[in-house]
Amino acid sequence: MHRDPGCGCCEKWAAQVKRALGREVRVIDDRNRSSFQRASGLPANLGSCHTAVIDGIVFEGHVPIADMQRVLKMRPAGVRGLAVAGMPLGSAGMDVPGVPAQHYNVIAFGPSGSRVFARH
Repeated sequence: MHRDPGCGCCEKWAAQVKRALGREVRVIDDRNRSSFQRASGLPANLGSCHTAVIDGIVFEGHVPIADMQRVLKMRPAGVRGLAVAGMPLGSAGMDVPGVPAQHYNVIAFGPSGSRVFARH
């Protein structure tokens, strides 16, 4: 997982991935993460604070674990990855006790364009 250096919410997301998927998550503080995002095929408007690659699928930002599991199982044609733009409260790793969750979309992106994959 490439992250903006020192971002704490990224570690919360990584811990959830490790717990739910049973995967080790290598955290890389990347001051030039925008180059990694471009090389991963991420549209510029879908950026967040971290970018991970699992089994060849790109996950940008605070993508919920259930959505990750679904795309890893389905492997939909034309989908390079999933993204949650920004850092919406209530998303995976951005949960704050006593603060209501924001509504947000998980966007599938790839060579065939971008579309809503899930709404939360």
